[in-house]
Amino acid sequence: MGSCRCSSAWQRVRRGLAAGPVVLQSGPAALLHPSPSLTPYRPPAAAPAPAPASPSSRHLFSDPAETEALRRDLLAWYDRCKRDLPWRTRAATEPSADRRAYAVWVSEVMLQQTQVATVIDYYNRWMQEVNELWAGLGYYSRGKRLQEAARKVVSELAGQMPRTAEDLQKLLPGVGRYTAAAIASISYGQATGVVDGNVIRVLCRLRCIGADSSSPAVIDRLWDMANALVDRSRPGDFNQALMELGATVCVPKAPLCGECPVKQHCRARLRASTTPESGLKGLPCVGQGGLVDEPALIPVPSLQVEKELASASQKLLGKATPVPDVEDCGAGGCPLCPPAAEPWDSSLGVTNFPRKAAKKQPRAARAATCVLERRGCHRAPEYLIVQRPSSGLLAGLWEFPSLPLPQDLQEEKQREALAEHLQAWIGQPVVAAELQLIGEVVHIFSHIHQTYVVYSLSLDGDVTLDAASPPSRWVTEEEFHVSAVSTAMKKVLKACEKQQEKRSNPGQGSKRKRGAKAQGTGSTGPGTQLSLRAFLQPPTAP
Repeated sequence: MGSCRCSSAWQRVRRGLAAGPVVLQSGPAALLHPSPSLTPYRPPAAAPAPAPASPSSRHLFSDPAETEALRRDLLAWYDRCKRDLPWRTRAATEPSADRRAYAVWVSEVMLQQTQVATVIDYYNRWMQEVNELWAGLGYYSRGKRLQEAARKVVSELAGQMPRTAEDLQKLLPGVGRYTAAAIASISYGQATGVVDGNVIRVLCRLRCIGADSSSPAVIDRLWDMANALVDRSRPGDFNQALMELGATVCVPKAPLCGECPVKQHCRARLRASTTPESGLKGLPCVGQGGLVDEPALIPVPSLQVEKELASASQKLLGKATPVPDVEDCGAGGCPLCPPAAEPWDSSLGVTNFPRKAAKKQPRAARAATCVLERRGCHRAPEYLIVQRPSSGLLAGLWEFPSLPLPQDLQEEKQREALAEHLQAWIGQPVVAAELQLIGEVVHIFSHIHQTYVVYSLSLDGDVTLDAASPPSRWVTEEEFHVSAVSTAMKKVLKACEKQQEKRSNPGQGSKRKRGAKAQGTGSTGPGTQLSLRAFLQPPTAP
């Protein structure tokens, strides 16, 4: 009987093998209860992707007592040391919430990628007479977006500014996350943090954040930290204090760590001052409020010594004393630690933080541009300028007619392409051979190494512009310099003027006094700004 059962079982196995791969039961149950039918093999399902690693608590402000002390120390310093800036005065004294918000809004937009010292004079004149153009600030699209949003406040929101960061960002064009948070916290007291370049630097040093600080994931973490850290009773002052600290003390290079009001909370400073190799090092004695009371030095144990003390405390008291060690943290795949390929550089100290991804080399671009000249009233020279598209590089600015060029295009072909391009603007044939080559002008944008191959051409008689073409107009030299033209175009005109001067006075061009400027050149001082009304008006008839 037993042999029959075994023979029957083997027959079932053979049938299963003939049908394809099988999975056999294993273990005692398989031996005692052979399956009447064999299941075809299926590969196991792929394991689910692991969840993103969470940052170590050493990178966070997880101790409420420390957070409260940091807020207190920073605000006390800000009250003593803050700079006297006009937008701060308006924000503190303006009784109307809407006017207060507008004052902060203008300052924040002006301060985008522009230094405080440059902005102050423009801000004062803007607030005195709103229709001033920011010709000396660059980034002209900022002014256009500000005007669009201001019109929306008046026409659609009954003159009332949105009161929260969420609504400001949602309802006003051109208002991003940072600007919305700054207005809401400073003008309306909303307890929301802000993150700009200065805040990124301060937070990265306070908590040894060495991951790429320009990556979206790290930026989101920094926003979470800023929102957790902001003082609930004085959010606007706290945010300004954090930015002020980064602008005046926790600067990119050579930070003034000895003057920092929150240095006792800075883990980058601790990391720079205590290394396993250093044994004992001295630090300035810190008194109340984080201020230096005297030049005496107190010994600070190295991280290795601190670890040994922590281990001894654990044995004696039964609990561990946490030691903030960024190197230990990095071993666990923490998303906020420096990558393993970029170890700590002891020569950099706290300026190891923040770290950014290596900058990409700017791409090379070439363009042919022509200074097209005619004789206007009283035979004064006038130049043709055309408006760039409303989006992209130098959006909405005015320039000489320009044409992108392939990198390897020969000079003869450049002339022909530019002549055809000019014909489209002025509506009459242009002879390529008549274009006078001036030379090359190089201008470096943040991501583009731009070379302009500059030509000039003088036209005889009146020239009617093609009305079907994008906006264009003839301007005098003085009008050119107060129009919304880029620095690159001012370089182009200067190169053209130099060449003409050499042709008019052979051998004397080099004797011109250094620093001398032709009448009407691009000064950006008071009194030379084009009004916003004039800037936005339709192009004048030729």
